[in-house]
Amino acid sequence: MGHRDFDWENASLFYSEKVGEIYLFELGAWHLTSQDYIGNTLRMVSDHARGKVLDFGGGIGTHTIAAALCPQVERVIYCDINPINQAFVRYRVEQLGLSDKVKIQSEISLENQFDTIICFDVLEHLPDPSQQLLTFHKLMRDEAKIILNWYFFKGENQEYPFHLDDPEKIELFLRTIQRHFLEVFHPYLITTRCYQKLILPN
Repeated sequence: MGHRDFDWENASLFYSEKVGEIYLFELGAWHLTSQDYIGNTLRMVSDHARGKVLDFGGGIGTHTIAAALCPQVERVIYCDINPINQAFVRYRVEQLGLSDKVKIQSEISLENQFDTIICFDVLEHLPDPSQQLLTFHKLMRDEAKIILNWYFFKGENQEYPFHLDDPEKIELFLRTIQRHFLEVFHPYLITTRCYQKLILPN
């Protein structure tokens, strides 16, 4: 998918309308074949998630469910633009009796404030990931944390044509993280990172 029909100018349309049920099964299979990695990301959610949580680009909802099961979490907002993903996560949440704790949305108002933001395997799919970091920063309360990862690489043989790999955008992304977030140590040997919000002086 994406080799012929992906266009950065219409990325949102691609992920909301062209990504269908087959991709849902591919995500599920990837979670099953990457149990160690996924397990460690779930441990990170358990370690750091609290209060009101945003799972941005939540996919099949595994991390939304993990956050909702944490006693220190009050509410989880699952945000994904794909209606098939939304329907699948709604079903999973209902089956687990978590409907009162999880809200499913396709967009987030900047008036919201969160204690925790989760963003897995999303940033490399955005045309401007640095701007998304700045949006996250605005959505975070002063003591909030964000758990995220990224993979700015198209693959050795263009396996991931929908991944951003522009060197200038990657550099800007890393500089944005350094300026607005402070990394929080975790013991897991994975690419996922946890950051707390930096409050810059006026």
